[in-house]
Amino acid sequence: MCADSYRVDPDDPRAPPQELWERLMPDERARILDSLPSEFPVSEANPPEGDPHFDAKVRAREVLGGFFSRIGRKVYLGCELPVYYPGERMFAPDVIAVMDVEPHSRMRWVVSAEGRGLDLALEIHVAGERRKDLERNVERFARLGIREYFLFDRGRLKLTGWRLAGEGRRVYQPIVPQQGFYTSEVLGLELQLEGERLRFYHGRAALPEADEMISTLERMVGEAEAHRTEEAQVRAELEQRLAQEAHRREESERRLAEALSELERLRGRRR
Repeated sequence: MCADSYRVDPDDPRAPPQELWERLMPDERARILDSLPSEFPVSEANPPEGDPHFDAKVRAREVLGGFFSRIGRKVYLGCELPVYYPGERMFAPDVIAVMDVEPHSRMRWVVSAEGRGLDLALEIHVAGERRKDLERNVERFARLGIREYFLFDRGRLKLTGWRLAGEGRRVYQPIVPQQGFYTSEVLGLELQLEGERLRFYHGRAALPEADEMISTLERMVGEAEAHRTEEAQVRAELEQRLAQEAHRREESERRLAEALSELERLRGRRR
């Protein structure tokens, strides 16, 4: 296939095979990248799964994004971002992670253009067929070399993880939990279910979620305001005591002056 004849099928969009990509000129690559959809084609569309699905994926991205930002590590995190491996059908996991790359905004992840594939994929299943997440994704993601894959079955409240069997291997092995924690070597974190939520842990300490951080900040502000109020009350009491003490001192000095004056008057009468 020559570069000029390569066209993207809108119903089955694919990036060019790697051997063709390497022969393309920069302007030809740019043309193909621009023609790759950044939305779901009909062939990959899934029915909406409601708030539980949306909230879980957004919460995971926000928690991870906040953590890596705080420790100063560059990690790209995407939610349902179209991913294009060379010659493969487009797919869009609920959450993806690529370590140590610039986390700028993207419309799509094209492996040939980025120079690397995904490090981790996370799917959140709420309703519908499970075979895609439990079977087809396991085979496909391993074949593509995605190092780790986690599945949060929100409907059954079950977490499952897989990791490539070894360097250069394209087969997954199940990640065995330790005391309920699933270790992600990619993220350097642990995953665990807490009630109906998927939580991330660092050193067995849960990474704070947005609502928890807001609650903590509100409590800190409340404590600071209460401390300021207490300080203001103590300051007002001290100022009142100082004023009373100054008044008593003035009164004592006035009485002493009167007494000395009376003493002088009496001495004068004796003379």
